[in-house]
Amino acid sequence: MTEMLDLDPAARTMTRVIAGIRDDQLTARTPCRDATVGDLLDHIGGLSVAFTAAATKELGEITARPPAPSAANLGDDWRTRIPAQVAALAQAWHDPAAWTGTTQAAGLDLPGRIAGLVALDELVIHGWDLAAAVGLPYTCDDAAVAACTAFASTVTPEQRAEGGLFGPVVEVPGDASALDRLLGLTGRDPSWTPPREN
Repeated sequence: MTEMLDLDPAARTMTRVIAGIRDDQLTARTPCRDATVGDLLDHIGGLSVAFTAAATKELGEITARPPAPSAANLGDDWRTRIPAQVAALAQAWHDPAAWTGTTQAAGLDLPGRIAGLVALDELVIHGWDLAAAVGLPYTCDDAAVAACTAFASTVTPEQRAEGGLFGPVVEVPGDASALDRLLGLTGRDPSWTPPREN
């Protein structure tokens, strides 16, 4: 039987972080290259819809290409819409059928199990990205960190060079927390802080 992962804790954490973002922080820089908080929020909304469709195997335009995120797409309803999309994403992956067969996300054909793992990784890592950008605390459940670490460990240097969620590995101290080790594997510096505005 295919192992299922629980996306609920990461989704709840993402929702909590989103609730703590002020309007004046939408233009703040994030650990993601060239992405503001607003850009990243739009990305999270888009990926939530896409990976919900991937879970239900409702393939089409939304799963055929990665969205081009932009804060300009947020609209006035982002504070309610994006958390609802994140919750729907987690709910869709409760179905055992989501983890079987083949599906599609960002134009890539993937086994259902891998697509679910990518969805979890997106929630965990981008949840931290947002929290770091706006100065909020961030915690993640051990099971999610372990699953994402195992996944991040399989990413090749060539794939990292292509950009996306993973960059070149950042070395972290030997006594670093499990979350910090995961962040390093994704190419993030766990001690990252927003650059000071001039």
